[in-house]
Order: sequence, then structure tokens, then C-alpha cells
Amino acid sequence: MGTPDRLVGAPDGLVGAPWSADPYSDALVTGHGPLFLRRADGWLLPLEVERWCARADAVDLAVLGRCEGAVLDVGCGPGRLVAELAARGRTALGIDVSEAAVAHTVRFGGQALRRSVFEPLPGEGRWGTALLLDGNVGIGGDPAALLRRMSQLLARGGLLIAETLPDMDVDVDERVSVRIVRAADPRSAVGPAFPWARLGSPALLRYAERAGWRPDGQWTAGGRSFVALRNRSDRRDRSRSSAAEPPNSTAVISSQRARNPSPERPVADR
Repeated sequence: MGTPDRLVGAPDGLVGAPWSADPYSDALVTGHGPLFLRRADGWLLPLEVERWCARADAVDLAVLGRCEGAVLDVGCGPGRLVAELAARGRTALGIDVSEAAVAHTVRFGGQALRRSVFEPLPGEGRWGTALLLDGNVGIGGDPAALLRRMSQLLARGGLLIAETLPDMDVDVDERVSVRIVRAADPRSAVGPAFPWARLGSPALLRYAERAGWRPDGQWTAGGRSFVALRNRSDRRDRSRSSAAEPPNSTAVISSQRARNPSPERPVADR
């Protein structure tokens, strides 16, 4: 099934983005890995392609049950969460820099845009919930910048649900340069290196406190850890910057029917 051009027209800033290149696109097409993020020292982070390409599991469904209002899934990947929300009649939009991810989301029955979180997005300042799952808290390698951007996207009092490292008590705050690789062989690296971050719950909560977020809960399920945050900023706070300030990277990851907003129009007020 083809994806409408209006959903996948690549902004100039996305040309050559690592998550738009093989082997990530190939993995989403086939629905399986192995796939890794590889650090310069050879350290490998496995990417859970099979889980991402499947339907939402019990842990995902519990997260979606906490969502309020219209939902923005940042780094939607192949779209299991957006598709599940669409099936429930919820207003939801996924964004991802990968054309393959956006196409997969649409085939799953969700709505998605090929867009970086640091580019202009529909409904800024009016989303009820935003999701940063599947490691997407690492987008751009600058958690403070990402949290500032998420604050701009959410309504005042809006809910951010972020997934952190599995052990919620481990205090990890790591910023690294990585490449996407298909196997452990260093020669398999494809595309440029790009910045990424790995955060435990304590580190994320520190960044959130400095950025003015209010903690709204922590939990673990199925070997995964989550933090919920409430947005304290108002429209005046957001208007102080006419555009988002991305970190020094153009590369960010991954992850409805008639009731959906158009991808180019703001969502309805809550």
C-alpha cells in the first residue's frame, strides 16, 4: 500500500537522516532485526524491531490507557501505538523521520507525518498527551532541549509519558555518538554518526525539574520503566521562542480515520 505524498514529503532537514537510511528502513519492511545502535567503542544497544513492528502489547495498552485528549507519538516508528489509538477512535498523530516508519504506520491504520520533533508540527501547544517511548527520550542527544520542545507541544497541564532505562532506580545519564548497524560487525555501519542519550528515571526527573515539569508518576511493567510528567508552561512561555531550538543534529528517531485531524491542521481544543 502506497503512502500519500502529503504524509511522507521529506522536509529539507531530513535529507540523509540516519533513521531514514538502511538498514533501519529494511528492518521495518521485513519486520525483524537484528539491528543495533553502535557506539564508537563498539558497545551495542539492541533495537527491538520485532516488538515495534507488532501490535501493541499489554504494557503498551496500559500506557495508552493513561493518555488524555489528543495524543502525539514522537518517534512513532512503525506505528503500533498510533494504530491502536486510531482503532479506539482516539485522535492521535505519529511523527518520525523515517519514510518506512510513516508508511508502516499508515498501513497499520494510524496517521503519521514524516517530520522531526524540532520542526513545526500541527497543533503546537494543544496536545493533551505526548509519548516518548522505546528509547525516544534519547532523541537528539540533548534531554534538556527535548524537554523544552515537548513543553512547547503540549497544552498547559498536558501529560508527557517517557520510557526510561528498565531499572528505574539506576541513575544513568549518558550522551553518546552512535551509528545504526545490522550486526556486530563494525563494517556493517550505514550512514553518519549521530548523537543519542540514555537516561534512567532519576536523571530524567532531574532534567524535568529544571525545565519546570511536575512529576505525575513512575511505574514499571514487563521489564520496562516509565515516568509521567505534567507540563507547567503556558502559551506566554512558549511564545518567547518563535521556533524550536534543536540540538546539534538533524537526526531523530523512531516510533486515524474520519475523527483524525488533518496532518497539516491543528488538533481540536480539548
